Amino acid sequence: MASRQIKMLVKDESDKEVDETPSQRKRPESGRYLLQVDRQTKGSYATAEAAQSAALAIKTGYPIVQVSVYDSVDYTHTLVEAPALAS
Repeated sequence: MASRQIKMLVKDESDKEVDETPSQRKRPESGRYLLQVDRQTKGSYATAEAAQSAALAIKTGYPIVQVSVYDSVDYTHTLVEAPALAS
């Protein structure tokens, strides 16, 4: 049987790039208020009003999901309720 020769890929030291992209486990937080949908963080905001308006937009579009705003400094959750429909 004839022997096979396998060529291995040689990595250069110059090809190494510093990869600063965040992993899926830990995402960078840029704001104090975190928007959470079904306890999964979807975004962060610097002000409570911006987080509340984004949460309200999600809750009106998808009323079945649990939407909350988490304050990462005070460690509090605020549930967002769908606005009542006028009859």
